[in-house]
Amino acid sequence: MNKMSVSDLGNIQGKKVLVRCDFNVPMKDGVITDENRIQGALPTIKFLMEKGAKITLCSHMGKPHNVFDAKVKLNKKEQAKVDALPAEEQEAAKAELLAKAEGDKKKLTLKPVADRLNELLDNKVTFATDVIGEDAKAKVAACKDGECVLLENLRFHNGETKKEDDFCAALAEYCEIYVNDAFGTAHRSHASTAAIVEKGLVKTAVCGFLIEKELTVMADTLENPQRPFIAILGGAKVADKLNVISNLLEKCDTLFIGGGMAYTFIKAKGGNVGTSLVDDEKIEYCKQMLEKAEKLGKHIVLPVDTVAAASFPSPIDAPIETKIVDTMSIPDDMMGLDIGPATRQMFTNLLDTAKSAIWNGPMGVFENPTLAQGTIAVAQALANLYGKCTTIIGGGDSAAAVQTLGFADKMSHISTGGGASLELFEGKVLPGIACLNDKN
Repeated sequence: MNKMSVSDLGNIQGKKVLVRCDFNVPMKDGVITDENRIQGALPTIKFLMEKGAKITLCSHMGKPHNVFDAKVKLNKKEQAKVDALPAEEQEAAKAELLAKAEGDKKKLTLKPVADRLNELLDNKVTFATDVIGEDAKAKVAACKDGECVLLENLRFHNGETKKEDDFCAALAEYCEIYVNDAFGTAHRSHASTAAIVEKGLVKTAVCGFLIEKELTVMADTLENPQRPFIAILGGAKVADKLNVISNLLEKCDTLFIGGGMAYTFIKAKGGNVGTSLVDDEKIEYCKQMLEKAEKLGKHIVLPVDTVAAASFPSPIDAPIETKIVDTMSIPDDMMGLDIGPATRQMFTNLLDTAKSAIWNGPMGVFENPTLAQGTIAVAQALANLYGKCTTIIGGGDSAAAVQTLGFADKMSHISTGGGASLELFEGKVLPGIACLNDKN
């Protein structure tokens, strides 16, 4: 990795540092239900505190609706809809929309994150109730060496996603040094993730320890893997991973494809997939990938048996009657919903030879206990390689599955960014990393 990190900064005593974190944590009734992202940010924050920096932390949380600069008001499109209503209906319609927005504001505030950070950082974190308003400005100005201010949800301000000049300039006022430690949003070119550097508003821009680890482990494994190198892709649609499949074929030795996307490949090979999920427009692409693998001397491995059912479970975790069928011959009135036992064993045997392995995407409808066995088998097989193979989990549902199953400590690296991981697997340049200073 050729990007500067916080460890390259030298003396930063008294310096103003803006740190882009990923505190987009799951919440229920105002309580954080998974604090992995908070824990992941701590090494960088503690390092900067120990060096005596004046730290401003910022993050988004979810996708707020009609919250602008921490104030609730209708967007132009919805205001136009209200204006088009009869006069006697406008007030009630506006009140209903504003109430929904007010609910988003309460649900998506970063105040619970600030409270948790204070527990972890000896009450040295102050929470600002806005982003670039008077409260934030005052609290950042009053921040002492070795202490932090956490700004309110960045996406409460329209300028974050639109990269507005005034918003970028206001954020830049908070720092002499910019640190990006939010890998989960590094594929976004937003104000706080890239634009304040791209616009030349901050000259010193480095990564935190979390991004440094993501790049060192994932990028290095993709470019210089120990072999055999096996990639596992799951998830619903081929369309979601077009470039990932093509790029990984050039880097790995074997590509194992499971999940809903496997059935498009099966159909491309002439198999009968019943009512399984299929990207009909991508069948030709799948044929091209199969041909590409053959030309490169690589292997695309598809499921040999399938857990099938008459319909998709509803609700998703409801009991369901299933049947194990040959993947190439799924009955016309059934759909594939998970990889079968023979495929699970085949995969385990195949993976046992690996020296490098990456995984992104579940093998089936893993939210349902009956249809989660394929995903569990992949996680278990990777955990069994602990100490013998570099195992990388590419964020998203795969990371959630590994964490839930208790295998996290058996993996070499679990990425904090599903979308960013996929774009890295595609070979894309991530804006939130490209903008950072190169070493030397």
